[in-house]
Amino acid sequence: METHTILPLTRIHQPLRLDIDLEGNTVIDSRSSGTMFRGFELMLKGRDPRDATYLCERICGICSTAHGVAATSAIEDAIGLEVTPNAALMRNLIYGADILQNHLRHFYVLALPDYIDTPNFPPFVPKSNFDKRLSKAENDKLLESYWLGVDMSRLAHQLLAIYGGKAPHQHGIIVGGTSMVPDADRNNRFRGLLSSLLRFINEHMLPNTELIATRYNDYFKIGKGPGTFLSYGMFPQQQGRSKLKYPAGVYLNGKYAELDPGLITEDNTFTWFSGSKAQEKPADADSLPDRHKKSGYTWLKAPRYANQVMEMGPLARMWISGDYRNGTSTMDRLIARTLDAKKIATWMLEWLDELAPGQATFTPFEIPDSGSGIGLTEAMRGSLGHWVKIEAKKIAHYQIITPTAWLFSPKDKNGKRGAVDTAIVGTKVKDRDNFSEIGRIVRSFDPCFSCSAHLLEPQGQIDEFRIF
Repeated sequence: METHTILPLTRIHQPLRLDIDLEGNTVIDSRSSGTMFRGFELMLKGRDPRDATYLCERICGICSTAHGVAATSAIEDAIGLEVTPNAALMRNLIYGADILQNHLRHFYVLALPDYIDTPNFPPFVPKSNFDKRLSKAENDKLLESYWLGVDMSRLAHQLLAIYGGKAPHQHGIIVGGTSMVPDADRNNRFRGLLSSLLRFINEHMLPNTELIATRYNDYFKIGKGPGTFLSYGMFPQQQGRSKLKYPAGVYLNGKYAELDPGLITEDNTFTWFSGSKAQEKPADADSLPDRHKKSGYTWLKAPRYANQVMEMGPLARMWISGDYRNGTSTMDRLIARTLDAKKIATWMLEWLDELAPGQATFTPFEIPDSGSGIGLTEAMRGSLGHWVKIEAKKIAHYQIITPTAWLFSPKDKNGKRGAVDTAIVGTKVKDRDNFSEIGRIVRSFDPCFSCSAHLLEPQGQIDEFRIF
């Protein structure tokens, strides 16, 4: 058996370390770990609850609105506040724009270079010549779409700023509703930019994805996940979480079931976090660092649903909604993310028509002396949850479980691997110089370690250090 360390793995949000065990050319074990501690939950203690929206958005630059939505929802749940229908629609438009920029950047900037022959200059260096299957005409077409995709992702940020104020870290979504009200001028500008984005998705992103799926159809069998899916649902159409456009639910043991947040736990067995119990409920769990914990090897906890490993993200949303159930592989994830982009852009045009210019988008409120709340939403990469407790009008406890924590979790006390490690194990490696197959699998999950992984503190020397 050989053990290889992959650090860093390029074109993902660092830092991620992978340790894989090989027998021959087959991966027999994988241990993913996050190597940076951040401690946002500790920063939030003692703060005004209204600060949570803005501070939590700084967890990540590319999915900042997701944390803004989750934090705001958690605080509103704790104080018993329901926003107006107009505010719910405005939030959906702001959030939808941020999801579009993420999906465009993931496909074109992060994932596509794995499959095309790229020029030998930045940002494509060091380039890989492994397993390139496109004809020159096909490759040139995708390269053209690559540069257009970069422009379109920038356009999506402009779209977000119309009602979000700026990007990243928008200011449009606040506790109580939104900070801006819709008007005809903003609506027209929003519609024009959104129409351009939807046209690009239909004319470029969808056929580009189909071409990659056709030429690399063996990746429908590579990188299969655990086959269990979780979605918190997203985009409420009315007050609260009623009538979610994307339904909440789970797919477990071959059956669909309603989501029960009470079945969510976090396992600390192999993390660098202390705790009186190996497994805790997020509403009660703390995130106290213990870098010298002997059993720890990552700053990511191991979230579980009914003690089971779960996959989430666009594929889970598609699977639970019934829109796409082809498989659980690397290629299925890429396809689902493209379909997710089209679906959300189409919905955004509908929400724009439903906006009522001039009607209220903010509901006045007071922070109570005490309360507790949960904010659940679907981030770009999957299910995102924020848990909050308020005491003496201040945040007394805060806990965040990100999609990357679910997907890249360490083993739990029962020895169950997380979803990504599950997808990696069994992979046949042909490119032993670069482990390109592993890179394709990992990037199909669109990992964002800014959200969940946390101070590189070297202990000894890493025997392999390559750029992948």
